[in-house]
Amino acid sequence: MELFLFQLSLAFCVLALAANFVYLFDRRPFFERAWVYLLGAGTLLHWVSFLVRIYNFWQAFPESRFYLPINSYFAGLTMLALMTNALCLIFAWRYRIGVLGVFVLPVSLLTQTNAWLWADPAMTALAADLRSVWMNLHPLILMASYGALANSFGVAAAFLIQEGQIRSRKPKEFAWQIPALEVLDRLNSHLTVMVLPVFTIGLIMGSFWARHAWTGALWGWDAKVIGAAVTWAIYAILFFWRRFFRLRGRSAAYLQMFGFASVVLTFLGVNMFSRWHGYL
Repeated sequence: MELFLFQLSLAFCVLALAANFVYLFDRRPFFERAWVYLLGAGTLLHWVSFLVRIYNFWQAFPESRFYLPINSYFAGLTMLALMTNALCLIFAWRYRIGVLGVFVLPVSLLTQTNAWLWADPAMTALAADLRSVWMNLHPLILMASYGALANSFGVAAAFLIQEGQIRSRKPKEFAWQIPALEVLDRLNSHLTVMVLPVFTIGLIMGSFWARHAWTGALWGWDAKVIGAAVTWAIYAILFFWRRFFRLRGRSAAYLQMFGFASVVLTFLGVNMFSRWHGYL
């Protein structure tokens, strides 16, 4: 049931991207409503599939009851996609960006497809050192942060495309559907301000958890820990430059995209070198 719901949610999200892409060129309100409803349905189905996974996990491993089953590559990928899609809906509504899905959903769909095709959905019991309240906080907070940063990546991509259209002096018709550069730049600034404190809290929680479970210290030379610290530093620099040096425009967009590349590398690229986070 869990995998069926997950695959169904993936299908709805593909349809949402298709509808939003059509809306980029066809301004009829039907397509704007369609992609929102389709993505909403896909996100709801994804949440239900995760709830089913939690139920099955608790039934299979009573000793791990009341802890969230985010202890595998499959679970990490699906949670990242879920957070990205949910936040895309919220940001599209809050900032009235009717084509946000065109730039964000490819990221979440690649994540979901990766989970579907290459990740093992089998569940395993939590190791004793993972059975902690931090299991219900640290991964969720980081996945929410990464999902928000995936949205900021999409906004930065939209900014660069819109800027290219304006510079060409012969913008294509779809450019009229993309918000003004000032709106996109302000949104990315807001996202940086909102996400950085949450991301910081998630990393601090992970440090305390690691000290208790593994290292006895707040810092450990684990590949994923180092990658997360580098990612945090990139967004901290972005925040500092935006706040105190008025960094705006193309440079900020490129740095935003570079930061998300670090997120991807941290999440996927260092697994083989991580002693403690190899499952993610």
